[in-house]
Amino acid sequence: MTVLLVALGAAVGAPLRYLLDRAVQSRHDSVFPWGTQLVNISGSLVLGVVVGLPTSPELSALLGIGFCGALTTYSTFGYETLRLLQNRTYLLAGMNVAVSLVAGLGAAYLGVTVAAAL
Repeated sequence: MTVLLVALGAAVGAPLRYLLDRAVQSRHDSVFPWGTQLVNISGSLVLGVVVGLPTSPELSALLGIGFCGALTTYSTFGYETLRLLQNRTYLLAGMNVAVSLVAGLGAAYLGVTVAAAL
């Protein structure tokens, strides 16, 4: 049953990641990966809420592992950072790493804090 819940969450998270990324990138005339930033930061926020709430193992599998696991994307973050480095846009590559780390951790902390307040 848990595997099905993970798959169901991923079936929603992965297409949502693609759609959000494309929608954001189409609105920015920049090589900076704004779409990946959005999905990774929002996924970190959602995961923070999920782990901060007293949820069942089934809901954690559906939302935490399935949905957030498919919504967020470390591999794309790595690829885009390397692409920025190859294009010699070193400042943007550094900003991508710094923003991902600081904003992702901050969003996860905010999610846990909000969940604790509920």
